[in-house]
Order: sequence, then structure tokens, then C-alpha cells
Amino acid sequence: MEKQVFHTASAAQTEALAERLAHSLRGGEVLAYTGGMGMGKTAFTRGLAKGLGIRDSVSSPTFALVHEYRGAIPLCHFDMYRVEGWEDLDSTGFFDYLDSGAVLAIEWSENIDAALPQGTIRIHIEPGEHEEDRVITAQADTLPPGWKE
Repeated sequence: MEKQVFHTASAAQTEALAERLAHSLRGGEVLAYTGGMGMGKTAFTRGLAKGLGIRDSVSSPTFALVHEYRGAIPLCHFDMYRVEGWEDLDSTGFFDYLDSGAVLAIEWSENIDAALPQGTIRIHIEPGEHEEDRVITAQADTLPPGWKE
């Protein structure tokens, strides 16, 4: 299991980090986020979208459960906070998205842990030393080449 730890000092730095990391994605990757409310999961996804060439405004899919963004590589942004079982998960269309070639960014992924495919990139975001600081840990069997510092 490969692991890389990144440190950011603001939401803007979190977005910039994710934008840079997105350049290593080829489509079909699953990014599973964990971390409390307000930790920057949506900010990370905004950066991913920008790095994938998506110009749309990215927002949390809390009530829609999934937002789709079209770009050279599509991005599907899920919020699994309210998903409580296989039936709920199936209703999001999650399993169909796995074969779409899109990058899947999944907030509250711990709620669907058993459904995550092999090769998932797990991203944990937690507070750092100061209020805006974040410690972002990426872990996978094999991290994309541009994710290793």
C-alpha cells in the first residue's frame, strides 16, 4: 500500500493541490474521501475539476447525491452521507458510474466502504496545526505517478 501525505494552509491551497494531482488521472479512478464536516472535501473536488479541464462551478451534491461534470475526463461527485444500505447506494446509480470512464469523487465514502472497488484511492482530510491547515493523506495499492512527492 502506497501512502503520501500533503499539507495545505488554506482552501485555495487544497484546491491547487488537487488541481495538480488531477493531471495524473486518466479516467476511471475512484477517489474515496473521509474527514469531518468542513474539512475541504468539496474544495478538493473543485481543484480536481479544474485540473480535469472542467469549467463548471462545483458544489457539494448533498441533496442531489451526485453531480456530473463534463470535461475531457468527466467527473462524478457523490455525497454518500445519507446512504444507509445497498438499496440507497443502488438508487444513486453508483454501480453504473463505475464503468463510465469518469473520475468518481466520493464524499463520506466510509458509508459505502464495502462497495468500493479494488484500486480505490483513499483520501483522508483532517485538521492541521492551525485553523485553515489541512493534512491530506492519499493511500492506494498504487498511487498515480504525479501523486508521489
